[in-house]
Amino acid sequence: MAIQAQSIGTSQPRRPSVEVKSNRLDSALAAVSLYAAIKIIGLIGLITWSAFHQKSAHELLGRRWDSLWYTRVAESGYSFTVQAPDGRNLSSMAFFPLLPWLEDAGSRIGPWNASDTGLAISAVSSLAAALGLFHLGRHVHSARAGVILACLWGALPVGIVQSMAYSESLFVALAVWALLSLLRDQWMTAGVLSLLAGLTRPVGIAISAAIVVTAAVVLATRRSELSRRKHISVIAGALVSPLGAAGYIVWVGQQRGKFLGYLDVQAEWGNGFDGGIAFAKFLAASLGNSGILSAGILLALVLLCVWPHRIAWKQRQPIALVVYSAIITIMAVGASGYFGSKPRLLIPAFPLLLVAAIGMARARPAWTVVVLPAMTVVSSVYGAFWLNGSGPP
Repeated sequence: MAIQAQSIGTSQPRRPSVEVKSNRLDSALAAVSLYAAIKIIGLIGLITWSAFHQKSAHELLGRRWDSLWYTRVAESGYSFTVQAPDGRNLSSMAFFPLLPWLEDAGSRIGPWNASDTGLAISAVSSLAAALGLFHLGRHVHSARAGVILACLWGALPVGIVQSMAYSESLFVALAVWALLSLLRDQWMTAGVLSLLAGLTRPVGIAISAAIVVTAAVVLATRRSELSRRKHISVIAGALVSPLGAAGYIVWVGQQRGKFLGYLDVQAEWGNGFDGGIAFAKFLAASLGNSGILSAGILLALVLLCVWPHRIAWKQRQPIALVVYSAIITIMAVGASGYFGSKPRLLIPAFPLLLVAAIGMARARPAWTVVVLPAMTVVSSVYGAFWLNGSGPP
């Protein structure tokens, strides 16, 4: 099926036939099942590797690194801080609240503690994300592209994070369904899901930006076609979309006595944004610490970021997806914090994988049969090695 025209990225839903519904259900089931199989293979690899090194896979998934911070927020609120060896006070306010809220609620009504509830939330969220990725790929191109997209996302080299008590799976589930709602012209649903995503991770602003840009284009090009009710829906969805992230950042500012106090919290953790300069210098340092080399690497990084978005534009993907993935990519590559976390920060940039999914859907099936199993093996081995070694953050 040809890609839909992308100028604004929204379309009216069509009522499919019974036969088409059945085929879509089968494809959705295939996408989620294959995704789950990829995750199970990854977990088996982690459990085996961890047992060999006399470590607990359960602890690595749910009780290390950021998982501990989310658990502390769930159990103690935002009063928890740790003093770093260099004297910096690391505040739990660096972590957005939706995941710990859900962990706290789940631990109160269920049989698990906050940490294990976080693992359950990630498991359910990752399946919801896979289902949303299938529907996104089908909406933009074809059911086959949707199945491939879900599998590609699951088989990322750092895909093991999707099974950890981290916020990535929850965020992507909210993000993909928000964008899918936007493409289906369901503005208030998109706005509310964007609000929730903004309470999950700071990059929730990327979803809001996608909604606001799409709303601006719709109001500029289709104003005369919109009913009063739809006009209000478009504006309301755009206005609601940033409230989650904005609300939390304002709250942190109030706690810190400074409007942009959240930036100070991030600075204390060593996080900031410099457009990728520090990352380029970090890469150049291992090759000869040259200013010219750093500039060259920075230029290469910019080109690598631009190239997939250019392909997406040529594929006429909806503008909302291009805006969303561009902001995610800029925030990940341009961050000046711990450089080992950049692959993990790109996990939410799933529209970049849509470029590859469409290409594979157009190619011979043999490519998919070879590429996806190979990626699954690499992801399983790397995930087990990574968590038993340096691991996240």
